[in-house]
Amino acid sequence: MATNPNLWTDERVEAAGATVQLIRGGSGEPLLILHDELGHPGWMRYHQMLAQDYSLMIPSTPGFGQTNRLDWIMNMRDMAGWCLQALDEMNVDQVNIMGFSIGGWLAAEMATMDPKRFKKMVLVGAMGIKPPVGDIYDIFIVLPKEYLGESFYDKDNTAEYGIICPDEPSPEQVDFWETNREEACRLGWKPYMYYPALPNLLKRIKELPTLLLWGKEDKIVPVSAGEVYQTSIKESKLITFDDCGHHPELERPHDFVNAVREFFA
Repeated sequence: MATNPNLWTDERVEAAGATVQLIRGGSGEPLLILHDELGHPGWMRYHQMLAQDYSLMIPSTPGFGQTNRLDWIMNMRDMAGWCLQALDEMNVDQVNIMGFSIGGWLAAEMATMDPKRFKKMVLVGAMGIKPPVGDIYDIFIVLPKEYLGESFYDKDNTAEYGIICPDEPSPEQVDFWETNREEACRLGWKPYMYYPALPNLLKRIKELPTLLLWGKEDKIVPVSAGEVYQTSIKESKLITFDDCGHHPELERPHDFVNAVREFFA
């Protein structure tokens, strides 16, 4: 984890047949955050800023982090069904949701299944849709450390880059990345990191206010995918950040948090 552990707690919760690693922090209205394909990166600056206004709930989904894998979950639709069942058992309803990359795809799938459960949704560089221009970057042709490097527009001037991707990662960090990448492979291998029917299914969430946040220089999920999300979700708005890659929450934390706060307000 990245910063002062007194700011958050690391819990284990039994839900939907799994022992779920759950990070909690902050106070106020609940905000459910779904991690990306390399798992929860630790408690970062943007978490701390959001925690001033919201009670953050950050679960590691099955097969990621310290949550045990469930063999029956074979794709993102399965994972979305599991997440909804877990929320039922945790008595979480009418909640704001935010998803990053593969977690954005997961949030979108969950919303198509149960749109009335969520108050508002934020998708950040979300996978799940085949970009009409460009391709989703193949995470499996490079090592996770290289993949992270490609995820940033200007990693040298990103304050927390060295925290999430140290020059000499520990064996534990490398194992963490590889475990999460393996699970991402199981969920999104064919077709690679998108579901062809999703743009049509997204029409079901026409009444769910949705904010789409994208870096204009995103090499992982081209902004053209965000444009498809925008046309597919009636109540959606797309904001792009200049000079920013796949992680606006880290490269542009203040602009990112301001956009989220304004949307949720």
